[in-house]
Amino acid sequence: MRGNVSGSINIPLHEIQDRLDELKQFQSSLILCCASGGRSAQATAFLKHHGLDCENGGSWLDVNYSTQNKTS
Repeated sequence: MRGNVSGSINIPLHEIQDRLDELKQFQSSLILCCASGGRSAQATAFLKHHGLDCENGGSWLDVNYSTQNKTS
């Protein structure tokens, strides 16, 4: 409700562990983001520990900005 990245999937931090198998199905690297970058940093550390290719994008505002500038 407060913001998102176009085409993103919203998974609350407390659901990451339960959805690990689902996340392992993605063929590309994951970019995680949240309002400030704190929760996405926690999720990134957890997923990397479990062998997933992912990066913390920080705030969803930063990810939106980066995405818009790459397509411009």
